[in-house]
Amino acid sequence: MDRNGLKDLLEQIRNVHIAVIGDFCLDAYFALDASTSEISTETGLPTCPVRRQRYSLGGAANVVNNLWAMGVKKISAFGVIGPDPFGKEMTDILRDMGINTDGLLVQEKEWDTHVYTKPIEKNQEQNRIDFGNFNHLEADTAELLIQKLEAAFPKLDLVIINQQVPSGIHTHGFRKDLKELIARHTDKIFITDSRHHSNDYDGAVRKINIQEAVKLFGNEGETPDWLNSAEAEAIARKLYERWGTMLFLTRGEYGCTVYDENGSQEIPGLLIVAPTDPVGAGDSMLAGIGAALAAGARPLDAAELGGFVAGVTVQKLFITGTASPAEILSIGSDPDYRYRPELARRHYRAVYHPHTDIEVVTSLPREQKPTHFIFDQDGTLSILRQGWEQIMEPMMVKAILGEKEQTVDEVLYDQVLRSVQEYIDKTTGVQTLVQMKGLVDLVRQFGCVPEENIKDEFGYKEVYNQELLIMVHTRVQRLKKKELDIEDFTIKKAIPFLNALHQNGVKLYLASGTDQEDVVKEAEILGYRDLFGGRIYGSVGDITKDAKRIVLERIMTDIGDESRHQIVTVGDGPVEIRETHKRGGYTVGVASNEIRRHGLNLTKRKRLIEAGADLIIPDFSQMEQLLPLLFKA
Repeated sequence: MDRNGLKDLLEQIRNVHIAVIGDFCLDAYFALDASTSEISTETGLPTCPVRRQRYSLGGAANVVNNLWAMGVKKISAFGVIGPDPFGKEMTDILRDMGINTDGLLVQEKEWDTHVYTKPIEKNQEQNRIDFGNFNHLEADTAELLIQKLEAAFPKLDLVIINQQVPSGIHTHGFRKDLKELIARHTDKIFITDSRHHSNDYDGAVRKINIQEAVKLFGNEGETPDWLNSAEAEAIARKLYERWGTMLFLTRGEYGCTVYDENGSQEIPGLLIVAPTDPVGAGDSMLAGIGAALAAGARPLDAAELGGFVAGVTVQKLFITGTASPAEILSIGSDPDYRYRPELARRHYRAVYHPHTDIEVVTSLPREQKPTHFIFDQDGTLSILRQGWEQIMEPMMVKAILGEKEQTVDEVLYDQVLRSVQEYIDKTTGVQTLVQMKGLVDLVRQFGCVPEENIKDEFGYKEVYNQELLIMVHTRVQRLKKKELDIEDFTIKKAIPFLNALHQNGVKLYLASGTDQEDVVKEAEILGYRDLFGGRIYGSVGDITKDAKRIVLERIMTDIGDESRHQIVTVGDGPVEIRETHKRGGYTVGVASNEIRRHGLNLTKRKRLIEAGADLIIPDFSQMEQLLPLLFKA
């Protein structure tokens, strides 16, 4: 589905009418601040002062919220709440959104509104306090709920069935009545997402995650999201044979398998470098799939839309997020996918070119001779900046903690350090300015620095660059003093490989997220600037202009769409590999051990394969075997 197709689908879902029946829940967030705590006279225990409180929709209500945020205009809610303030709060929120709540029934006895109360202290969620665990659905309430839903059928395009909690509306009797309702209305589309009763609801489309699916076959152990595609397809096929209806088998960050009468199709997972929070992602996926099906979309397009919606919401931290049409269009217009996750994680499945360390991930280059080679700089050719992570990590920790750095308790420090390490790992290879923009979000997230003292991405980048350039300058001085040689700061045989390509008549391009001026200087110091003939591109200080993307776009324009297979990109970062892969070029991932200058780095290998690398090399030491592969006639 291209940008225009996605735009059309987002417009079409505005006109559908969707009912959501299920377990309506409320999330209550209490931000604790012990600075004003006192000892209770009654208990002798310290109080837990709440600085802020906020409420968001959960369970079936979160599905409604996602539909509404996507632009669906007509939504009807069917569920049960209690005669309590939480039920009133949830109803008020829904009504303010324009949701039809006539089917949201109040059961006066033996029912509390389902509420997840989440105390947050020092940016960490404490023990949750839950309401509604002892609910009992009365027969009269269940019957009235079914009657109200069926009465609305003439106006509905699709019904979403949500089952979230064991003590919700989905009793044995209610499930039986709902199944009979589905059987009476085969002209209606029903889609179910059930945490505990997926085998029920005959006749409904299923949306089910891989963990729940595996449990249906008696496996109660933990199931990784990255269960490989063949295994996921086998599970989907068995479920389709059991249920006889279309199903969407979700695999978290590794995508979704769609199975219907035409067999299996797969949508890969999105590659997201920002910090993520998976809470509510399943509801977002369900809302996207349901809205698309209601609008008549193909199952694969429905799965794709669901993935885009979830991809937006997981990037919204500490809230049960939603996705607007603009946000969906932004992430879906030029999506970044995670490719071959099972091969990336399982290096022992690698297939090598005979008698070499060159891993062949996909088929070898096409017969057309490559004429353009794009190289990344840092980690692919140069290691002048090797160890930048050790510069960035303490710099980010200091920025997040601010003046509290010297007095912070060990628990919070470890949380900050872990968040920084995870963020650096996920964003390796992207533009430094983008990383710094993410740092701004992390600083705000932890709340240790007053808002007026928080720098923007340009300010943090300046701090980082100053510290990084000290390290680079020291290394350059050692080169000038001839204490070290150029070979000490380049990946093994990188420069001979460049010379061989240059002699072969190809055009060489150098692309880097480092500032343009610094890239040119470092290429000159290392002795290969002239090989690129002025085609050296770096960051221009504008976060909207990714140097590597610009280079790729220019090259594609220069040689034309029909000759895209003449491009080979060589790099150790996911950005250049991913962008070339999307545009039909061939990619060589350099999974280099930068400390040794040769040998395989398994972490880089995984990252590069997921970005779409066709070949993986540890260095250029086997260039005599690599060159014939790339120029195979």
